[in-house]
Amino acid sequence: MNPLRALIDKVDERLGDGVEHLLRAHHERRLRRLGWPDVLSPGSRGKFSERAPVRSGNRIDVLVDGENALAEMQTAIEQATSRVHIANWHASPDFRLTRSPGARTLRELLASTAERVDVRLLLWAGPQVPLFQPTRKLVLDAREQFTRGSRVRCVLDARERTMHCHHEKIVVVDDSIAFVGGLDLTALQGDRHDSNAHPADRPIGWHDLVVRVQGPVVADVAEHFRRRWTEVAGEPLPAPRVSAPAGRSRAQLLRTIPDKTYDFAPRGDFTVLDAYLRALRSARRFVYLENQFLWSPEIADVLIDKLRDPPDDRFRVVLLLPRKPSNGADTTRGQLGRLLDADDGNHRLLATTISAHDGDQSAPVYVHAKLAIVDDEWMTIGSANLNEHSLFNDTEVNIATDDTELIRATRLRLWAEHLQRSADDVGADPAEVIDHFWRPTAGEQADREAQGRPRTHRLTMLPGVSRRSGRLQGPLRGLLVDG
Repeated sequence: MNPLRALIDKVDERLGDGVEHLLRAHHERRLRRLGWPDVLSPGSRGKFSERAPVRSGNRIDVLVDGENALAEMQTAIEQATSRVHIANWHASPDFRLTRSPGARTLRELLASTAERVDVRLLLWAGPQVPLFQPTRKLVLDAREQFTRGSRVRCVLDARERTMHCHHEKIVVVDDSIAFVGGLDLTALQGDRHDSNAHPADRPIGWHDLVVRVQGPVVADVAEHFRRRWTEVAGEPLPAPRVSAPAGRSRAQLLRTIPDKTYDFAPRGDFTVLDAYLRALRSARRFVYLENQFLWSPEIADVLIDKLRDPPDDRFRVVLLLPRKPSNGADTTRGQLGRLLDADDGNHRLLATTISAHDGDQSAPVYVHAKLAIVDDEWMTIGSANLNEHSLFNDTEVNIATDDTELIRATRLRLWAEHLQRSADDVGADPAEVIDHFWRPTAGEQADREAQGRPRTHRLTMLPGVSRRSGRLQGPLRGLLVDG
């Protein structure tokens, strides 16, 4: 290596480590001051956060990709008998939840539903400075379209922290069914209607996940909406009714609510971070993450400890990330450099991405899903990315469960999709599947790409990842923006 390049890399690494130490210390002081000191304690382990109730008797359906999830949301809204409550990062009036011939726009769907039930729509008001979407003008125009000539109530929430947003995506129907996940009801930034096949005939694919929940945990989702709505809209709503048991799954509502944002949570809520750290610390066999970002030093630190001192020789970490995230690509790759260094050539870590291929046609597939699976014993799906925005400063909602049968079925379904194999093919021991299918497939496709040959498979290695990935930018960004 060029001596000057080696010196620059070493300085970058040392400075990055120093700034990251400041960032972690800042987060630790903040959580301690707010009464959440146990979150970062190395001894905090387990399947669930101790800061939120765990509900038994739920049915959880994992809806993979937008074509499936959006259609189920539309059906639930159309069948509503008392109320529809939606909270989202953004919703576009002209967005259609399905591409069926004659499909109604979201504005038409909600306006029609509002003729017979209460429909409330809670949206982020947009950034204070119009540097990124959705701008406040765009959101104001959307509210005007949703409410003009209809009974839809649409309220804009401007209580975000500076440079942050209201990022959760929830739909609650009749207090009896809720959708929680990563899908926004808009075409901004990408096509949410992608299918499991991820066809290559579109500008950009979109891989996402939503859980549909029924049972007692729905009341927790509904109560979260009620509290936000009551404060922002000034309209008191009755407490949601608790549904009868609807299935076998235990479930927990996880949230991020920044402190000093709402009166109902003046010290914030950091159960997403708490649950993630507890579950990752408890990992024994494998960790599987699908996420838009991987910036968080707290998350990376736990994974680094696991890679340096694996609980089992067959312990593996598989990451599915977008090739080009909407922002923060260098930040994610800086953390991946730390992880690769901790792995130290032992091949326990695998960082991958996906795209669409059909003959000579190809298109990127944006990984927008927010999923974690640990040992087939804990799973969470929701809106929270693994960055400091989602874990400390945006509003987020996730659902977690320890239903091992559901979790394993979800993993096999996703692995079959990404590996383009049958569920039987990927049903062996996870380490064996990772070593014999994930790594060879992704490696072969990365080699083809490096040689200028056309790729033949959806899966490939995430490019631009090395031990020397820039280390300073991520922590510095976190300290200045995400702290």
